Amino acid sequence: MAKKAPLRLNTIHDYHRFRGLPMPEHPLISLINFSAITLTADEPQSLVFGFYTLALRRHSGAAFKYGQQEYDYKAGVMLFMAPEQVFGIQTYNNEPPSGWLLMIHPDFLWNTPLAHTIKQYAFFDYAVHEGLCLSQKEECYIIDLLKIIQREYHHQIDSFSHKIMIAQLELLLAYSARYYNRQFLTRRHVHHKLVTKLEMLLNDYFEKRPITDRAALTVQQVAAQLHVSPNYLSGLLKRTTGLSTQQHIQNKIIEKAKERLSTTDLSVSEIAYELGFEYAQSFNKLFKKKTDISPLTFRQSFK
Repeated sequence: MAKKAPLRLNTIHDYHRFRGLPMPEHPLISLINFSAITLTADEPQSLVFGFYTLALRRHSGAAFKYGQQEYDYKAGVMLFMAPEQVFGIQTYNNEPPSGWLLMIHPDFLWNTPLAHTIKQYAFFDYAVHEGLCLSQKEECYIIDLLKIIQREYHHQIDSFSHKIMIAQLELLLAYSARYYNRQFLTRRHVHHKLVTKLEMLLNDYFEKRPITDRAALTVQQVAAQLHVSPNYLSGLLKRTTGLSTQQHIQNKIIEKAKERLSTTDLSVSEIAYELGFEYAQSFNKLFKKKTDISPLTFRQSFK
């Protein structure tokens, strides 16, 4: 049976109509309590929104899916989705959902600093199973901010409405970034295991990779093999080791290059090819950037 195409909802008006909700009081922003949403047994397999979504879910009777990953939320968890991400919802019992759904169309941010800074919050590209788990105190802070947005949303629109809601959105994202940083720190033992897996993966890639498979290793490939999103992986590595995923890959390349330059008679071009470079010039440039000397100069130091 062919897989159905995702249901696309480009506007907040489209979402309200899809859920049978009253039309939004503002065309570009909406805050909905999950108790107003009824999930059905025949939910679409997947959805695509044309707007930003922030969800605070508690004691959900639904499982969210992102790609092949599924997460069953039983406590306060925040999810962030940028426009054009594909996700799905699967119901499995009659437990009523609890929480909040905030939808923001990109046009609402137009001509404000947040139109640019929102793209700096990497958690909008995290997978669903990498959601932000909130403490009770943190959840209260988030709900307080949402309630301020709700009051402004229902308030008669005036010249201050947009400015106040933008200010609360900026606070909401700043607190979310702080809480994600706390989550990376409090789960350090889990992340150290991931760092160990990363090291093993890189060693296997450069030591056991078939000679016919010489493509350069990418951040996306590494993340996929570790079952995390690229942004989440780089975020936790930065906080755990101080280096991004790309820097880990490059450091491993330099480590292996030094080993081959000092213990084999392979040419620089052959070593570059072996390490996944199509052009030796690219390898030379990276090696010199990381070591301040060329591969040939490094090799000559052993003679």
